[in-house]
Amino acid sequence: MQGILPQAGSPLAFHFMAALLYAALSVYFWRRHWVTGTQTAHDGTGRALLLLVLLVHAASVFGPMFSGNTLRIGVGDAISAILWLTVLIYGLGSLVYRLEALQALIMPVAAAAVLLPVLLPAARAIPNTEMLAFKLHLVMSMLAYSLFTIASLHVLLMAMLEKRLHRGTLPAGLNRLPPLLTMETLLFRIIWAGFLMLTLTLASGVMFSEELFGRAARLNHKTLFGFVSWFVFAALLAGRHWRGWRGRIAVRWTLAGFLLLILAYLGSKFVLEVLLGRV
Repeated sequence: MQGILPQAGSPLAFHFMAALLYAALSVYFWRRHWVTGTQTAHDGTGRALLLLVLLVHAASVFGPMFSGNTLRIGVGDAISAILWLTVLIYGLGSLVYRLEALQALIMPVAAAAVLLPVLLPAARAIPNTEMLAFKLHLVMSMLAYSLFTIASLHVLLMAMLEKRLHRGTLPAGLNRLPPLLTMETLLFRIIWAGFLMLTLTLASGVMFSEELFGRAARLNHKTLFGFVSWFVFAALLAGRHWRGWRGRIAVRWTLAGFLLLILAYLGSKFVLEVLLGRV
């Protein structure tokens, strides 16, 4: 039982409070943007609730993670932190673009992610976390995962929108989205930003491997999947620039790159921590 409980000092109530708030926000955004199709210049209630849930979620994941003098990150903590960043980035993006309808799709995922640190075993303390290089490496990797999570959700929504357009019927939520070409432009901006963060993450991991992890860089499944994912996204961006790739090609390459990225880090941590009981 001890292995599945949150680590010592974890504000357990925050996990469940955040999950309930995400569920409530999911219903709110769904009814507002998908059922009734309400559209106003400012959704003060939605933004206030979003800010509240982000604060509660931050307390649930970052409080235990940074408690004491060391950093502790298990696979559940990593996924929860990535989804927190995803919700934050998409919330900020919604201030510029009309993308509120997508928040109804993100909230259930975040509600599940915020409970993972409670259900999955916590990792041991990570060494060298006081180093600036490690902190930058961690932030860049989290941003890369968050941006590619957004890109994957975004590309799925675009595929749904294109399919409904061919049928000639759109639900209220899709009808309130920006034009498909605008969404496609935004998608590749997100992929470019994620690709930059992934490039910096891989480069810093190779250059400062001994300082960060206590050993020289070596080729393992984590490194292999990370670089293959980088090549997939590089090929997608090159194909977009030189061949004008879009539509189903963009969907397939984006999802393939994201899956490889999941296998690179989260997949390996899940196998080690959850299935094998190792850190």
